[in-house]
Order: sequence, then structure tokens, then C-alpha cells
Amino acid sequence: MRELHPDVRAGLAMKRELQHRFEAIQERAEQIVARRPSPSGLVIPEVDIHGRLRDLYLAPGTCDRFGSHELVAEIMTAIAESTADARRKYHIDMNDISLLPRPLAEAMRQWRADGAPGSREPDFGKSEK
Repeated sequence: MRELHPDVRAGLAMKRELQHRFEAIQERAEQIVARRPSPSGLVIPEVDIHGRLRDLYLAPGTCDRFGSHELVAEIMTAIAESTADARRKYHIDMNDISLLPRPLAEAMRQWRADGAPGSREPDFGKSEK
């Protein structure tokens, strides 16, 4: 079997690295949730960045204190505020420069400078699973 060209091996390694980075970003995003109380403080939803309700806390006596329309307004207000907060957290987390991985171009330059024709694929700073 013929040996792969070094640029092809580097391209395949870069593809794997981009897949790992994308999966890591997705995992980080899915972990972001927000819990903002309603105006009365009796309703606290847990909402993810997509606005999906993951949990809902109603303080004891909340249903007795409000009519159905008022309770709906309390819940919806708290969900809307939680969703906005989750999106703010997402924006802050995804733009945090301390969490940026090593640039691919830098890894490729180093690999090409160190590399010989039979050298290994570029190392992007983490081992394969």
C-alpha cells in the first residue's frame, strides 16, 4: 500500500481535531443553564440555552396564592428571564479567550518545521482516545 502524503495525513489529523473541538463546544454549551426567579420569587425555572424548561420549582402555597392566569404570567416571566440569562451566559462562555484552544495554523507550522517525510501527524495538544 502506498504511503499517504504528509499534507493528507495532516489534513486528516486536522479534521479529527476539529471534530473534537466541535464536540467540546457542544458539551460546554449543553451544560449552561439559568435559574432566574419570577417577580414574586415563588417560581424558579431551570432553562437551558435553547429555552427548554429542564426543571421548575414552585414554592409551597404558590398555586393557592395566584389565580391560573397570574400563575401562568409568573411562570412565563421567569422562563423568559431565565432564557435571556442562559443566552448571556452562553455568549460570555463562548467568547472567553482563556478557553480558546491552540490555533491550528500554529500546530501545523510547528509540525512542518519539525517534520521529516515519515514523521507523525501533527499534535494539537491532546492525545487520541
